[in-house]
Amino acid sequence: MTLLAVGVSLAAALGSAAQAQSLTIALSSEPTSADPHYHKQTQNDALAAHVYDSLINRSPDMTLIPGLATSWENVDDLTWKLTLREGVKYSNGEPFTSQDVLFSICRTLNNEGNVSQSYMTVTKLLTDVQTPDDHTVILKTTEPFPLMPAELARQLPIIWNGIVEHGPLTFAPKEGCGVTGPWPTVVDFNNGKFAIGTGPYKLKSYVKGTGIQLERNENYWGDKPEWETVKFVPVPSAGPRLTGLLSGDFDVIENPAARDLPRLKQGGFEYIATPSTRLIFFQPDIGRDSSPFVKASDGKNPLQDLRVRKAINMAIDRNVIKDRIMDGLSTPANQYMPDGMFGALPNAPEIKYDPQEAKKLLAEAGYPDGFELTLSSTNNRYVNDGQVTQAVAQYLSRIGIKTNIDAMTGSIYFPKRAKREFSFAMGGWPAETGEASALFQLWVASTDSAKSLGTSNYGGFSNADFDKVYHEAIVTVDPEKRKNLLQQATQIALDNVPLIPLHFESSVWAYRNGLSYEGRRDQYTLAMSVHQAAKK
Repeated sequence: MTLLAVGVSLAAALGSAAQAQSLTIALSSEPTSADPHYHKQTQNDALAAHVYDSLINRSPDMTLIPGLATSWENVDDLTWKLTLREGVKYSNGEPFTSQDVLFSICRTLNNEGNVSQSYMTVTKLLTDVQTPDDHTVILKTTEPFPLMPAELARQLPIIWNGIVEHGPLTFAPKEGCGVTGPWPTVVDFNNGKFAIGTGPYKLKSYVKGTGIQLERNENYWGDKPEWETVKFVPVPSAGPRLTGLLSGDFDVIENPAARDLPRLKQGGFEYIATPSTRLIFFQPDIGRDSSPFVKASDGKNPLQDLRVRKAINMAIDRNVIKDRIMDGLSTPANQYMPDGMFGALPNAPEIKYDPQEAKKLLAEAGYPDGFELTLSSTNNRYVNDGQVTQAVAQYLSRIGIKTNIDAMTGSIYFPKRAKREFSFAMGGWPAETGEASALFQLWVASTDSAKSLGTSNYGGFSNADFDKVYHEAIVTVDPEKRKNLLQQATQIALDNVPLIPLHFESSVWAYRNGLSYEGRRDQYTLAMSVHQAAKK
């Protein structure tokens, strides 16, 4: 072999080794921030899971597993004790202690830049946080909170207390918990200044609309990920994502179109499809007599009439949406959580597609000629969200409702929705706790901010019967009794249509030959789930 040939072979080997240490993933929807406490969305939480740990984590099938807490116990009805993992260090080498848990809790309660009170679901319910030693945290609540472990799973990314000036930390959120300097802002995390975590990766750069770069955290306490560097690239359209995979620009892509899956297999690529718990729905504005994007001849808000909401519900053919728009990769939703989930109805009746009956209900409600309604949605967040909105608009037009569509990027949409600027808004929510209470707490319960209830109830729905049953359920420790109460709450909600359920998404990941991917029901796209496939 000549010296030139040896040089070429060595260069090729070195290039191949370098490539094997880097991973590029194309996202169908990009994170809206690198701040782990900014806005609770799947893509934000997935990014945070690379850089920050939570006290409790979830396996791909949604089972609770230890994170920064190695164990947790319900000491009494109002007290939870967590034992923290020892020997954990942050990416800057500083040790992780119970003070970081206290600080992270206080930051969520003093984070004015968050959207929709994100990451406060648990922390607002706490009456005391005690740190008797570096590896013990005791959480106190005013009422029994049986779902504490499930709610803590990915609900509280832990950040280092040293990013701000403070004296002794105490649980006194209204007084600042001992923090003497300014609280960190979303900008401080986006530019990487305070992006210090205990997760498997470090944030190298976050450039909105361009990409995110991570590098392996050599201080990580767990199994080191295979990839030294990871790049996430936002590519909202399925076509360019597929082209990038086929050309070798991307190693993994999210949500290729189902119609392209046979082509991938034929080309030597692989994919995995995993059902999720994410419900896609529309939320009608029920609480306001005058809604910004509803126009009716009588000057009223027709969405306040239950007959109108029932008419809309039965005007939509969910099976056609599944077959023609979702390419079969969704499950039509007849209730607000997947069948078999804790608190779901065991035999929920199908929401029958019946446009003629829908027209009759509109006429009974006083709208025989319909009314005008704008459907607001994202066009880059959920699978085929723009096309789904168009389909729903067409179905509503067929029963006499004149529809308009206002679709926009998630970064614009979600802050506007949080300010209740819409009348009929798309939503998507995964049942992360594994039971019906999760969605009900945020989206259906009457709004009570102090108790973290209804913080995403932008439609203003309020029903005393629902609240009575639901409030009893969430403080009921006995599992069987709580399940029965949640089923009652589910039936009351279905009867009153606070949300128009459409379907549960399935997630698909495609990847190049030589890799394997472990799909997750929570829809997180994680570099840690990508592995070099074993050679056959």
